[in-house]
Amino acid sequence: MAAIVSIQDVVKEYQLGKVTVPALRGVSLEVHPGEFISIAGPSGSGKTTLLNLVGCVDTASSGVVSVAGQDTAKLSERALTDLRLHTLGFIFQSFNLVSVLSVFQNVEFPLLLQRKLARGEREKRVLELLEKVGLGKHVHHRPNELSGGQRQRVAVARALVTRPQIVLADEPTANLDSQTGNNILELMKQMNKEQGTTFIFSTHDPKVLSHADSVVELADGKVLGRISAADATAKATAGLH
Repeated sequence: MAAIVSIQDVVKEYQLGKVTVPALRGVSLEVHPGEFISIAGPSGSGKTTLLNLVGCVDTASSGVVSVAGQDTAKLSERALTDLRLHTLGFIFQSFNLVSVLSVFQNVEFPLLLQRKLARGEREKRVLELLEKVGLGKHVHHRPNELSGGQRQRVAVARALVTRPQIVLADEPTANLDSQTGNNILELMKQMNKEQGTTFIFSTHDPKVLSHADSVVELADGKVLGRISAADATAKATAGLH
């Protein structure tokens, strides 16, 4: 089976004044359809950078990033927008919610851009998902009326509403209490099983690691290898991550 995400010898460097800061140093990784994998590593190891490259919100300095069979470096801005809209769902650490829109409107927004569903179908899908993330009573609230954890749940619902092939999640449970975090992980796992959605997420949390099929270890911008969730959880619990 062909990989749905293929990263080949990818380097990513940032310029800070006259200094070149390497974020990724020759990373290679393949993710196959339906995988539920975590990227683990200490702060500054390159986790967020890697997700941003797969999510087409950043570009590699060198190497090849292919998503759903397309070399992202060769795509036009329009094609990249289409890929982000129709193939990818992204849960950002910073939420990236639209402050003037209600919770309902924030989650509905990607569906409006897709122009695939009639109004009734959109409404049904959005409300069902908001119930699942525990925000059924907050549909008319604005983001500034919500707690950090509630905003995180809106971001999760927005990423899942289009039923994308690939969901990228940067520390998806970072702002959530353990019960809500578990609920979100179960929802992601359910989508993974029922719809074959591929999930790639980064985390420091041993509980989150334990849900993964496998864990990609990252350190100093390099992939150390892939290990089982059980091994990764044991390492994280021992304080090695």
